[in-house]
Amino acid sequence: MKIGRCFLEGTARYCVLKDAEVYLLAAPPFSGMVEDGRVVRPYEARMLPPVEPSKIVAVGLNYRAHAKEFGKPMPDEPLIFLKPTTAVIGDREDIVYPGASARVDYEGELAVVIGRKAKDVAEEAAAGYIFGFTIMNDVTARDLQAKDVQYTRAKGFDTFAPIGPHIETDLDPGGLSIRTYVNGTLRQEGNTSDMQFSVYRIISFVSHVMTLLPGDVVSTGTPPGIGPVNKGDVIEVEIQGIGRLHNRVV
Repeated sequence: MKIGRCFLEGTARYCVLKDAEVYLLAAPPFSGMVEDGRVVRPYEARMLPPVEPSKIVAVGLNYRAHAKEFGKPMPDEPLIFLKPTTAVIGDREDIVYPGASARVDYEGELAVVIGRKAKDVAEEAAAGYIFGFTIMNDVTARDLQAKDVQYTRAKGFDTFAPIGPHIETDLDPGGLSIRTYVNGTLRQEGNTSDMQFSVYRIISFVSHVMTLLPGDVVSTGTPPGIGPVNKGDVIEVEIQGIGRLHNRVV
């Protein structure tokens, strides 16, 4: 099932996307999907990022080949950091190239949307806390990341967390292909089977550090092939079973 959010008549609404129709939900879907009976066409509503998280937790160096391209050893535990919710934009919204940076990179990633409150979750139980999966582009000011060492500024600019185009609730996260295109040219290609830490290991690990709430996003790291973009470029991140996330750099 594909879940999204839309802006209609002055209100943000969660919805179910079926073919060319948008079925509005009466409430956020994490405690059960209740349709309010209204159906609209996509052109009647402005689509939003598919979730409104209280926080975004991201994982660094989770793909073996990506660590190798950076010349770094694989960590013994998931390497986590936070991105602010003010960085979130949706499908086909613009990424703003900050004046403070001379190199901005794309990082296509599989992202997990949490479905219920998760604290100290065992790895074998983690699947029960997942609502679904979406795509995130962990946009990064690479020069500032190297300069600061800490990730906050490099990862935290407004518009640096494109998420979408929707949440897919029926998906096995193992063995999914991930591809990133810039202006139609394939730049990044990998598979979730190359993860050092599985989706379930990551959810368990993060939940032992901080409580995850319904709607929170946990992004699981990027495969090899990251690279810079310029103003005017169009970035498309494609994940098998979900679709494509499109954003232009301005």
